[in-house]
Amino acid sequence: MTRHELVKRSAAQRAAIIAAAQPLLRAAAAPDRISGYVRRYPAGIAIAAAAIAVLGPRKLLAAGARLLTLYTLFRQLAR
Repeated sequence: MTRHELVKRSAAQRAAIIAAAQPLLRAAAAPDRISGYVRRYPAGIAIAAAAIAVLGPRKLLAAGARLLTLYTLFRQLAR
């Protein structure tokens, strides 16, 4: 086999590997974004975990729903 044929064969194999890896790359994108967020904002994650531990998930979810309602109301009033 000549060098040119080997290079051509290698390019075809590389393209096949990249095509086969696309579903894995899409599936790994979300955990990668989450881990990047955790690395950038460790204090925010620690505060959120402490709030869940102290208040409990139900109270925190209820408070979050109320805050979201107020936030959307104020945004509409600001327009």
